Amino acid sequence: MQLIVAVDNNWAIGNGNKLLVRIPEDQKLFRETTMGHVVVLGRKTLEEFPGGLPLKGRKNIILSRDKDFAVKDAVVVHSVGELFEELKKYNSDEIFIIGGESIYKMLYEYCDTAHITKIHYSYQADKYFPNLDKIENWELYADSEEHTYFDLEYFFHCYKNKSPKKMEEYKEC
Repeated sequence: MQLIVAVDNNWAIGNGNKLLVRIPEDQKLFRETTMGHVVVLGRKTLEEFPGGLPLKGRKNIILSRDKDFAVKDAVVVHSVGELFEELKKYNSDEIFIIGGESIYKMLYEYCDTAHITKIHYSYQADKYFPNLDKIENWELYADSEEHTYFDLEYFFHCYKNKSPKKMEEYKEC
């Protein structure tokens, strides 16, 4: 599995259930990277999408604890165990974790690749992604030249997890 996320200097990803910033080149990379693949997200992240609708051109799998939650043109699962059962239907390389905070924290250790847009700015935030620079299993293996959007500087980084957890090892509490 892979994940894709934009973070600031403090590995913040959101504030008030909104992204910190929208950078057109980052959004284009997100679209191109995830198009035609499986995306895994939480209900709150779905609500942030235009019209609260699933992303077109992708298989959307939404994790929600609400047993009554249903979404047209998406698969809804209600536990990590149920999610992993659903994900067995797909090639692991085709699966992208796309947020939000609780979904990332539950699943990042199961990913082998992380596509990180690193924004060189510190925003006011209330949602964070784990700092991969401080986690032993993760290493930066590719990065881009500096990009700019108005006065914002950002980079595209790719991290590899040297020993991702296997879905089969997951045990529901």
